[in-house]
Amino acid sequence: MKGTFSWKWAVLVLTVVALVGLGCAKKQTVKSEGAPGGPGAASAPAPVGEAPMTAPPPAPVAPTPAEKLASAAEAGVAVTEEKPSRFDDVLFDFDKSEVREDGRRTCQVVADYLKKNPRAKLLIEGHCDERGTAEYNIALGDRRATAVMTYLVSLGVSRGALSTVSFGKERPLDPGNNEEAWAKNRRAHFLLK
Repeated sequence: MKGTFSWKWAVLVLTVVALVGLGCAKKQTVKSEGAPGGPGAASAPAPVGEAPMTAPPPAPVAPTPAEKLASAAEAGVAVTEEKPSRFDDVLFDFDKSEVREDGRRTCQVVADYLKKNPRAKLLIEGHCDERGTAEYNIALGDRRATAVMTYLVSLGVSRGALSTVSFGKERPLDPGNNEEAWAKNRRAHFLLK
């Protein structure tokens, strides 16, 4: 009985060693052809009268979206790729959702367009600056978009032509961390659908 037990253990150990050995095979290294003196470079000299062959220069690598955002933020330009609007944004005071006088003039232009184009549909995006929690700013952005929609309805625009969405602080127009940037980010943005 004891001899059979040792024999089974020996087979088991050998099987495990064989499986590990096969599973851990080394990867084959592929050498690149190219630069003189580098791995895979031809050792024979170029024929007389001919220039030695060199590898073409590497193609430029396009920046990743994250790299684009970082360079844009450093340059102080808009971080989001916001769809352009034919209308100006309605701007808001800090922590407010009331439509100011300049916003009322913008809404009048929007209302005139929508009345002349009754089949047009408009999405009103509510945005905030970076201060405050994400939850608070989503709610504030919603109040801002709703305030603009309510004002447009009071100007005679059909409620069915309007819809709202809040992005809170998630899509800043200006990535700066100062009052000038924050003032640009407190807005309602219009998109025709």
